Amino acid sequence: MITLRNVTLRRGAKVLLDRVSATLNPGEKVGLVGRNGAGKSTLFALLNGSLHEDGGEFSMPPTWRLAQVAQHMPETDEPATAFVLAGDTRLMALRDALGQAEDSGDGMAIAQAHVDLGDAGEHDAVPRAQALILGLGFRPDELERPVNSFSGGWRMRLQLARALMCPSDLLLLDEPTNHLDLDALVWLEAWLQRYAGTLVVISHDREFLDAVTTVTLHIERQQLTRYGGNYSAFETMRAQQLTQQQSSYTRQQEKIAHLQRFIDRFKAKATKAKQAQSRVKALERMEKIAPVLAEADFNFEFKEPANLPNPMLAISDGVFGYTGEDGSEKVILRGVNRSVLAGQRIGILGANGQGKSTLVKTIARELKALGGTLTEGKGLNIGYFAQQELDVLHPEDTPLSHMTRLARELAATPGDVAREQELRNFLGTFNFSGDMVQQAVGTMSGGEKARLVLATMVWQRPNLLLLDEPTNHLDLATREALSVALNEFEGTVMLVSHDRALLRATCDEFWLVARGVVTPFDGDLDDYQRFLLDEARRQREESRGAARQKDEPAANGAQQRKDEAQQRQAQAARSRPLRKELEKAEKRMAELGAEKEALEASFNATADPAQLAEAGRRLKAVNEALQSVEERWLELTTELDTMG
Repeated sequence: MITLRNVTLRRGAKVLLDRVSATLNPGEKVGLVGRNGAGKSTLFALLNGSLHEDGGEFSMPPTWRLAQVAQHMPETDEPATAFVLAGDTRLMALRDALGQAEDSGDGMAIAQAHVDLGDAGEHDAVPRAQALILGLGFRPDELERPVNSFSGGWRMRLQLARALMCPSDLLLLDEPTNHLDLDALVWLEAWLQRYAGTLVVISHDREFLDAVTTVTLHIERQQLTRYGGNYSAFETMRAQQLTQQQSSYTRQQEKIAHLQRFIDRFKAKATKAKQAQSRVKALERMEKIAPVLAEADFNFEFKEPANLPNPMLAISDGVFGYTGEDGSEKVILRGVNRSVLAGQRIGILGANGQGKSTLVKTIARELKALGGTLTEGKGLNIGYFAQQELDVLHPEDTPLSHMTRLARELAATPGDVAREQELRNFLGTFNFSGDMVQQAVGTMSGGEKARLVLATMVWQRPNLLLLDEPTNHLDLATREALSVALNEFEGTVMLVSHDRALLRATCDEFWLVARGVVTPFDGDLDDYQRFLLDEARRQREESRGAARQKDEPAANGAQQRKDEAQQRQAQAARSRPLRKELEKAEKRMAELGAEKEALEASFNATADPAQLAEAGRRLKAVNEALQSVEERWLELTTELDTMG
């Protein structure tokens, strides 16, 4: 096990952890949470051996193997499969040992090396590496592409695959979801749930933490506190603790009252439509953890728009893409016919590379449409959050100079320009105080840049918000502040995000960007995850069909049809018992899912300790049973897919 006893950690002169103690048991999956700068990365440095404790005792089993994602961008012409395969350091060492034995002609050493390679999984190493690559969203034709031919985000996915390839007893993951879209995110969750070692993960994605972790370590005010349960359980327990702290009671009550008014107002607006129900659930969760939100020292709100044109925007026969350096047009989306109305809250779904950012950039006027017509409503005022904050920020400028320039651009007359003190006060509400307003943006953290972009958007008083992955660098407290602000916003929201909690809390409808078109998506995020599984199955079937068509020689038509009919009959006979078992598994998953929802609801229905304890024990058993059934369901679907 991992043990910290009275450990003190410093970064320079600053004490980040002061005489903290904690124990992590083998096989536990731990979420490490806390505000940016609290010391999460420093604790990671202690765990991976790159930093030593300044006081106290830290111990970890010396035989444990460690795996973590390298933070540097890989620069190599090595094929993707070989690059990921090299993550299995034991396998690589044994291959070297075999080569040395063969060079020396040592028969015993050669035999031993072959035995060791068999134990290390040499026989299926390449398929395992490729399964990781495909699971993280790469196409089969990209398996042998050079690493350097991929963009930065995809290269970081290969670094993640390389870390997962490494046999380990301790896996450290720092923001592993940042470069993933929803299909890769769902796959990673399933992989980590099956991981047998000890996992410690830093993430600001609450649904990812809820799906993967069973223990939460919280860093706050130089202290480290262990909570049993995932992030939502931690949040509930911490809310109960904060409610009992009288010192912050008055401040909390004022903020809770504000939250309650907001919750009541939007509950009253919500319909019984399927999309609205997921939003109601998010609001109910906010109500439950109001003390946590009230305790946060950062919150903001968007100003009421000056006007609300309706429609905001109309797109007719839109053709979206970009113009290459050689002047040629690269079309990403065609035949886009969509309207954006006042007050809509639209989540934009789709795998990476399908055109989500292209759609948003074109609406934001960053790209010109290659065809069709975009008609803007009179008085349309767009607030745009770019996926890469530096797309709209100047690295050499300061927050104050950004705001001064923006204030001048928006002022109706020179006399309307805001005074410097007014701009400083405004930046202070976004946690830019003192000397920070004069700090070069290029030296700031990702979270600070994101807050500055939010500040510039609020100042512009937009009526249409275009948000492209706004939470990538935001901590959980700031994500909650953004969620509250978006729900209070009176204008229109269009959101691209892999943060499912934000999508659920903010969006009432979804657009799907896939296969070169934009269509309404009739369903919620759970339906979308099922759609992703079906789409992955369809692509595998297409790949197998293409391979068969390529490899099979032409045969006599009549005989071929006869052979195919016999194969279908034989396949049906083989698959019939598997399909029956699959139906039973799906029925059991539905039953357990319903029981899980009922048990979670029961926590709010009683305060009796005995009943809560019994419900907790039963919920744990249901979660374990559900995980087992889901694993069997995955095995069955994979086996059926393999049959074709």
